[in-house]
Amino acid sequence: MVITITLFVLGFALLIKGADILVKGASSIAKTFGWSDLVIGLTIVSFGTSMPELIVNIMASIEGSAGIAVGNILGSNISNILLIIGISAIIYPLPLKNSTVFSEIPFSIAAILLVGFLVNSELPFDTVKHELSFWDGILLLFFFLLFMAYIFKLSKEKDITISTDDIIRYSTNKSILYIVLGCLGLFFGGKWIVDGAIVFAKMYGLSESFIGLTIVAVGTSLPELATSAVAAYRKNTDIAIGNVVGSNIFNLLWILGISSLIKPLPFAAENNTDILTVLLASSFLIIALVIGKKNHIDRWNGMFFIITYAMYITYLIIKQ
Repeated sequence: MVITITLFVLGFALLIKGADILVKGASSIAKTFGWSDLVIGLTIVSFGTSMPELIVNIMASIEGSAGIAVGNILGSNISNILLIIGISAIIYPLPLKNSTVFSEIPFSIAAILLVGFLVNSELPFDTVKHELSFWDGILLLFFFLLFMAYIFKLSKEKDITISTDDIIRYSTNKSILYIVLGCLGLFFGGKWIVDGAIVFAKMYGLSESFIGLTIVAVGTSLPELATSAVAAYRKNTDIAIGNVVGSNIFNLLWILGISSLIKPLPFAAENNTDILTVLLASSFLIIALVIGKKNHIDRWNGMFFIITYAMYITYLIIKQ
């Protein structure tokens, strides 16, 4: 048991560090080939920060633990909004850009509605209800490509700054070493987390979905929490909000899309409650902007978000 707990905790460290050095190595290679900071930020850096959730989902799918995979994504999106934005807003009130209010947040709401529709409907190409099939995954990735096209267009029109301060050009050998070590860290970290989560679920009589929605979801969201909290402390609020909303869209369209291409991803009927929670949490962002200071998430909004998250976790515990 001690070994399982040790590997489980070490898995999160490996997963997060693996994603970090993979991004550094890949960004360095991209710099060598003359890629701009903007393109690197929108591709390698953005995808790299979503790697922990992606790897955990792939590992869980391979292990046949769909509850962990689904719980990881839905739980990450819930914690991203209620916990991470809540903490960030308490640190420093968060003003939102018009593009975030009128485009990105509605896009994230549309994404969760799309996922909810796909897992609860029987389309002509579906064979099983409450499942994301291969063709559902294709549809999710199509909308993800539309979102990426929007980001590229917006970045050119609005002169958006992508944070690439950490991009350093290393030697080719060092860059390759970083990529290899990053991949190994992601692989073993993801495997140890999923294996540990399965053991805990069986040992304590907890559902895999509960483990995915809570411990695994918060663990894989640690990079977003650190990024947004530090950004709020430094009053770099564009990053604090954009990081979370963008991550939620990546989780729903990119990660669930890829996961269902690898293996159909069954959803339990009870996951509809979690889908509804993601929808409500996303809607809270809009409501907070309407009833508070224009285009601001204030400290009292942040406190409400955190209290709501605590109530959601309490509900999950009681439901067990």
